[in-house]
Amino acid sequence: MSTGLLIGSIVAAVFVVIAAASAAAETAMTRISRARANGFDHEEHPGAAALVEVLGERETTLAPLLLSRVAAHVGAITIVVTLVADRRSTGGVVIAAIGSAAALYIFAEAIPRIWALQHIDRAALRSARILRVLLRIAPLRALTPLLTAIGNIILPGPAGAPVVSEDELLAMTEAAAAGAGIEEGEKELITSVFALGDTIVREVMVPRTDMTAVSSDDTISAVLDLADEKGFSRLPVFGDGIDDIVGVCLVKDLVRVERAGGGDRTVVSLMRKARFVPETKHADHLLREMQAGDHHLAIVVDEYGGTAGLVTLEDVVEELVGEIVDETDREEPLVRPLAGGKLLVHGRMPVDQLESLLELEFVDGDWDTVGGLIFSVLGHVPEVGETVDSNGVQLRVERMEGRRITSVSVDQARAEAGS
Repeated sequence: MSTGLLIGSIVAAVFVVIAAASAAAETAMTRISRARANGFDHEEHPGAAALVEVLGERETTLAPLLLSRVAAHVGAITIVVTLVADRRSTGGVVIAAIGSAAALYIFAEAIPRIWALQHIDRAALRSARILRVLLRIAPLRALTPLLTAIGNIILPGPAGAPVVSEDELLAMTEAAAAGAGIEEGEKELITSVFALGDTIVREVMVPRTDMTAVSSDDTISAVLDLADEKGFSRLPVFGDGIDDIVGVCLVKDLVRVERAGGGDRTVVSLMRKARFVPETKHADHLLREMQAGDHHLAIVVDEYGGTAGLVTLEDVVEELVGEIVDETDREEPLVRPLAGGKLLVHGRMPVDQLESLLELEFVDGDWDTVGGLIFSVLGHVPEVGETVDSNGVQLRVERMEGRRITSVSVDQARAEAGS
């Protein structure tokens, strides 16, 4: 082998290595997130500081990578073609060019990119330090803004960040939980955050039939007795009726006045301004408003302006973290297990919660609660003992309070046996 052929082969091999390293680095840099890089830096991984610096200007980083990769491809093919042209005919040159392109695709594109996808963290950490050095080389640093400017002229407009849909994020959360990357509780919390954006106030409020409110003519002492009995720290105040909410009273205000001997005064003298929200308002928007404001209770109104219910900050937070039970809570739980795998649920339990619990879906309809589902399917006010079969589940009315369904047994086995 002649000296020229040997040197040319070595230089071509170096170009292939440069192209392969550039392809692997480009793949890693476009896939890894800044949050993960910051995590590596916090854990003091080797190369993490360089990775954070490089990802700080991702677009600027990609331009030198693309330039070096293209230059290496061109250089490798040019050397191979030149070496063959001195010793072979035109046909041999064509075959050499095609063979070089195929080899570059396999060894400088496909293999390094597949490896980088399989080892994104390692590829990113290893290439970050080299990239940081390349970015400090004056010619490359000068070429980067020029190449970016040319790209902006050809394709004008701001560069947009990659868009990840909600479904993709939830799928990533499921995968992370399955791979023990995050705890099951963390996965449920992330899922609840997304679900909160699709939840409206009507689904989390206390309905008007379950509201505890006081008259504007009631005395402070009487209201304090009621608050003590029910365990509430805030109570809505109505005027002519429940649809005429005129304010909200806080127990701490009433206690202060009663201790000063003003227990016979009417509660209207101490009530605060009530906050009203439509029942179709999104729960996440209400949460932000309650965080920013000084109100933790809002009156929910329907489309006709009547009182639909009330919602508290605790009601909204429970959508994120689950039921919060304190020493003053005296309500029966929404769901309770029974013998034989059956469940006893409250009529106001949201249908979507029961669906999540049973891992199935009921028929769609214009209802939010289990009681509403039974009302709609039966088409009349049910009596104790009436049943509804829906999607392999039997719902049996166990207790009524007036026209309200307060207790329902849920039995999957009974419905399956009867079908």
